[in-house]
Formats: sequence, structure tokens, C-alpha cells
Amino acid sequence: MESKYNYFKRDISWLSFNYRVLLEALDERLPLYERINFISIYSSNLEEFYKIRVADHKAVASGATESDEETVQSARELVEEINKEVTHQLDDRVRIYEQKILPALRKNHIIFYQDNHVEPFHQQFIKDFFREEIFPYLQPVPVSRDKIVSFLRDNRLYLAIRVYPKKEEKNKGEETKENIEKYTGECINERNDGEGIKVGMEEVRPNVTDLRQPLYFVMKQPYAKVPRFIELPSREKNHYLMFTEDIIKANLNLIFPGYDVDSSYCIKISRDADILIDDTASSADLVAQLKKKVKKRKIGDVCRFVYDRAMPSEFLDFLVDAFRIQRDELVPGDKHLNLEDLRHLPNPNKSLHSLEKPKPMKLTVLDEKESIFNYVAKKDLLLYYPYHSFEHFIHFLYEAVHNPETREIMVTQYRVAENSAVINTLIAAAQNGKKVTVFVELKARFDEENNLATAEMMQAAGIKIIYSIPGLKVHAKVALIRRRGLNGEKIPSYAYISTGNFNEKTATLYADCGLFTCRKEIVADLYNLFRTLQGKEDPKFTTLLVARFNLIPELNRLIDREISLADEGKQGRIILKMNALQDPTMIDRLYEASEHGVQIDLIVRGICCLIPGQSYSRNIRVTRIVDSFLEHARIWYFGNDGTPKVFMGSPDWMRRNLYRRIEAITPVLAPDLRDSLIEMLDIQLADNQKACWVDDKLQNIFKKRTPGTPAVRAQYTFYDWLNKTNS
Repeated sequence: MESKYNYFKRDISWLSFNYRVLLEALDERLPLYERINFISIYSSNLEEFYKIRVADHKAVASGATESDEETVQSARELVEEINKEVTHQLDDRVRIYEQKILPALRKNHIIFYQDNHVEPFHQQFIKDFFREEIFPYLQPVPVSRDKIVSFLRDNRLYLAIRVYPKKEEKNKGEETKENIEKYTGECINERNDGEGIKVGMEEVRPNVTDLRQPLYFVMKQPYAKVPRFIELPSREKNHYLMFTEDIIKANLNLIFPGYDVDSSYCIKISRDADILIDDTASSADLVAQLKKKVKKRKIGDVCRFVYDRAMPSEFLDFLVDAFRIQRDELVPGDKHLNLEDLRHLPNPNKSLHSLEKPKPMKLTVLDEKESIFNYVAKKDLLLYYPYHSFEHFIHFLYEAVHNPETREIMVTQYRVAENSAVINTLIAAAQNGKKVTVFVELKARFDEENNLATAEMMQAAGIKIIYSIPGLKVHAKVALIRRRGLNGEKIPSYAYISTGNFNEKTATLYADCGLFTCRKEIVADLYNLFRTLQGKEDPKFTTLLVARFNLIPELNRLIDREISLADEGKQGRIILKMNALQDPTMIDRLYEASEHGVQIDLIVRGICCLIPGQSYSRNIRVTRIVDSFLEHARIWYFGNDGTPKVFMGSPDWMRRNLYRRIEAITPVLAPDLRDSLIEMLDIQLADNQKACWVDDKLQNIFKKRTPGTPAVRAQYTFYDWLNKTNS
């Protein structure tokens, strides 16, 4: 039956979130290079979005794949809508970059050359640098509409170049041919140069009867050999930077002697990076599939062709024909593409201060002499990353390794850090004679290779590895330390449930929380969950909420309770913090609760398909926070008539999380820890510095500070609160 409610489109909502990321580049309260970094994050997010989401829609639109969620026509319309919105956003990115960031750099004595104008005192340096550092790595490849098939690598920058032979006497025609052969080198001879580009000499001979016919070339930028950004000699108090491609453009005449260089523009291609695997395959078959298919990720179908929007239409038309680009794959970009590289922009002005982010603190109750085991045996412990140090979790594992009563360590791994201290500690446990079982999710997108290599390393050390469950992803972030007394007596075991991965790198960047507990009911449930991952029993969970088992029924019961309270004239109250809200069934339940008068606050960083401001959502408010750290925690609050129930765990309210993954959520039962989570939610709802309302048109409406009220920047205010309570 068709719903009476409406929803935002998932991908259009995500674009609204990514635009909010871009808006951070406008915040002049931030250090300049922090603002530049947000342009980098915006660009990187957009690249992955095209590789996965847009690529999926294009596959449906072309008829290559079928979908239960969209038709060929609706997919085509959505791709068109996405490209239209992205084009508007890129217009704003150009404006922010050119009108805000570049002048701010100049104000701080950093001159970032962006056009053909280079000061005379740098011109010889640029020529010398080009000849000595760049020229040896350049290889122009001729492009033809009809005969030469060129393969452009995924997300690599290329320079598309148009040249004209200089006007010469008729008997110089053969010399023109020799010049082409000389300066395009071995690529004129039929070959495959390792980049998939194949050409033949007979296909690029110029038309000697008309020497002014244009010739086209593409040339991959040599960023593996040369940095993207070049620091030029300083002069007086000014520092100078330049894009490598601009240095190349300034010296194209040296690459094409005997030719008039007409113009050159940057281009890039984004390719489908999704990996289609048989999700019902056994572990051994899944490993074999991944090893084979990950290697093909960079040769997927084109999902986006980005070009310098200043490129003339006839130049673009030539490239579209030559590379067989579909018109719906065209996305106009900036003069300089791949602005995600701005995160590597040198800062030659050392007087420019960087952002003083909160430093991870160690709990005073967990100093080096204090055993986490002893502390948690007495009371639950809740850590907030990155405000608290992830070293506490490492120390927790380290204690398990050296505790003679440890019987088994069980951990899930979704995204593994390279050279991980977590993995090294688990290996040490196995080498110390402990039984170690690790569930490794091989289908974690873009981490498949790293997860597989890490799993094989652990397996070689004697760790029992359980791979992906057929048809499911395991997204739960849980660990279990099972113990037994040396004489067989029962002693506490330890459970750990987190909202984030066991990854010490992301633990410094993502705002997450993790709960340590010895509560028998949670330990027993977690052990049942690990047995389920090993396919050993049909579990029953008494306390944990586990997706695909008891999560949805319990969520419905909790929402029904708040509706009943509102119907009785009492306060119905729900606060939900998560990364994404997309499942229409659960959105309908929130709409229904709103219609009954339940007051609902949603703190949703990314996708939010629920539409506020409608008659059926008049009691729902949507807040979005983008700041120094990536808001990643999932925390759910239900008022329960003054005795709140608070939960934390791994899932967002997406269809994939609720129905197609194994997720784990725990109630927070210790009153003091429950209150600290409520304090965090209250601080986030009070944010008037980095918080936005999301309105019914998907606009990010910044919350205004009411005169006379304190400034609340949630991440920093909460850090201060934690610091004061750290005693």
C-alpha cells in the first residue's frame, strides 16, 4: 500500500550534507588551512559518491542491472537531478575558492598562481624546474575520433591539448611528421604502455595537405613523480605556490616544437568502483572473488567525465566522441580538478596558526597503575573518542593478553587500520597461548584488500578467522574477553560495545563512544552473538538489541510507549542521534509519533530522508552538525515518562543496517553513564556555532545564537565538560 507520507530522495539528501561540508570553507573563524581542508573533504566525498551511488543508478538507467527500488526511467531522471545539483554546488565551490580562499592566502602573503600571469622573477625558475623535474616523465598520447582507443585511468588528472602545425613551406610537410614522431616518443609505435593506451603510427600521421588541421593529445599528470603543488622561491615577505599542471601548461611549447599550442584543459574520469560479488558464496569462494575483482575496480565503467568548464564546446565535442562519453556523464568542473589534493597544500607561512583541536585525554581513574579489568569489575566504563584516548582500549586488550585467567578474546573487525596496534595485540595474545577469534568483514567497501591482508596475517599467527557471512555484512563493533579462574571458578568476563571501529587512526578523527561492562546479561548476549557469527545456534537476546533478530520489535515497542504517553497527556520524548536516517518504515513510525504529539529531535549528520515542516512532522526537528570531528556515534533516547532509556551501538536507521546487516546495540544501564550521554545530546541540541536546521527544502539553516546566551560549539563544549568531570 502506498504511504500517505513523503520522503526526501536519499542521494539528494546526501548532497545537502556534502554541501554543508563545503560551507565550512566560508567560516572565517576557522584557521585558513582548516577551511581549505573542508574543500578537500567535500571533493573527496563527491568522488566516492559518483564511484558508488551514481554508478549504481547509471547501471540501472542503462539496463545493465535491475533494481527493486527504481526503474530505468526514474534512474535516468535521478542521475540528471544529481548532475544538476552537483553543477550548482561546483559553481559555489569555484566562487568560494576563487573569491574567499585565494584572497585570504594572499592576505597572509601566500601567492598561489592560478592563471598565466607569473612574476618575471619566477619565469626562469619555472622553465628550469620543468626541464629538470617534470619533462622526463611526460608522455603525450595522440587522440583520434575514429581509430585510436585510449583508456583513461580512474581519478587521474590528464591534460587535454590542442595544437596546430605551424605554417610552413610545402616541402616541410614531411618534417612535421618527423616532429610528431620525435616528441611523442615510443607511444607512436603500436604498444600498450601499462596505462592501457594503445595507438598505432599510421593512425596519427598529420594531414600534410592541410597543415592547419588541429591535432589533439592527452597527457597524464606525473603526480607519482612530482608533487601536485610546487613551492617557488620566496621574495621579500611573500611566498609563492603553483600547481604542477600550470607549470606544464606554461611550457607546452617545449613539448610540441614546430607547433602552435592552441589550448589545454584538465580532464578526469571517475569509474564505477562497486564490486559485485556472489554474496551467497562460501568464505573460500568469497576470498577468491575479492582478490580477483578488487584489481578490476580501476577499470570499471565510466560514471563521470569531469572537464574544465572553460573548454570550448567543439573541443569538448571532440573528446566526447573520441572517448565515447555519454552526455549524461559530463560534469563541468573547475580549471583545477581533484581539489581533494588541497589537503596536501604546503603552508610556507609558518606564522599561520593551525586549529587547536581537543587533545585526547586519559582518564585519571585509569592511570598506568590502575587495571581496567579491576575498574570495570566494579562499575561500567564509557569512553568518548576522540576526546578520550583510544590507548585505554589498547590497554584493555593488553591486560587480556597478560591476564592468566583470560580464556578467549573475541573481536569483530570492519575497517582495520594499517600497522594496527589492535591487530598486533591480538597477534601477541595468540602467541601467548590465548584463544583468539576475530570476525573479519571482507565486504567493507574500499577496505577489502586491507582487511583480507590483515586477516591472512592474523591467521598465520594462529588466530581463528571467521569471514563474512553469506548474504550479510557484519557491522557490529564488539569485543568479548572470556575468563575463567585458574581453579575453574567463575570470574567476570568483559564485554565492549562501540559505535565506531577498532581503528586507532579513525579514533582520532571520528566522534564515537564505547562501553565496557561486566554485566552478566550483556556478556551472555554478546557470547551468543559471536556463536551466531560462527553459525552455531539460533540465538535469543535478553538485553542487547541485534539487527535481524530483536531490534525492530523493540524499537517499535519503545516508540509505541512514547505515543501512549503523549495520548495520556504526558510528555512523549525521543532524541535520535545517528549518521543516516533512510528506512521508510521507521520514518513512518516517527511521522506517526509526531502526529500523536511526541516531541522528536533528530541529530543526523548525513542522509535524512524524513521531511520536517510537514503537517505530519510538525513535532520533529532535524539538526546537522559539521565540525572538527566526524560525528559518528549512534545514540537513542526515549523519555519513558521520566525514567529515560538510552541506547548506543553501531547501526544507522538505513534499510541496509536494519535488515541486511548484523548490528549490535546496548542499553546504557549505569545511571551516571546514561546521564553523561544525555548531557552530550543536550549540548549538541544547544549548539549555536556549528549546528544547522535541515528544512523542508533540504537547506542548511544555521542556528542563531540568542542574545545573552553563551556560545555553544558542541564538540568543544562537551570536551570541556568531560575534562571537568575527569577526576
